[in-house]
Amino acid sequence: QVQLVESGGGLVQAGGSLRLSCVASGRSFSSSGMGWFRQAPGKEREFIAGISWNGGGTLYADSVKGRFTISRDNAKNTVYLRMNSLKPEDTAIYYCAAKNVGMANLPSSYDYWGQGTQVTVSS
Repeated sequence: QVQLVESGGGLVQAGGSLRLSCVASGRSFSSSGMGWFRQAPGKEREFIAGISWNGGGTLYADSVKGRFTISRDNAKNTVYLRMNSLKPEDTAIYYCAAKNVGMANLPSSYDYWGQGTQVTVSS
C-alpha cells in the first residue's frame, strides 16, 4: 500500500518554472514505478512522465519532452517533476501515481494516486 501527497503547484507566468513534489508513505515506494499525470478541465487524464523504481529509466510525453524532468529520491520517498518553460496549455491538476511493477504511460496501469496539485500558467 502506498499513500501519495503532491505539493508545489501554484500560479506562474508563461516561461516560468515550478517543481512539484510527491511524498509517498508505505513500504513499497522504493520498488514502485512512479508517474506524473495531469488533467485539464473537460479533458482526459494525460500521461506526462514516468520513472522506474531506481531512476534508471524515464519516459516523457512528447508535449513536455525537453521542458520537464522527472526524478526521485528513494531515501526521501519522494518523486519530483521539474517544469521549465511553462506554457498556458500546461495548466491542469497534476497527479502523481505509483505502480507496483515497472513503468507505464497508461493511467489504468497505476495502482495508487495522489489527490493532485493545481498548476496554473498565465499568459
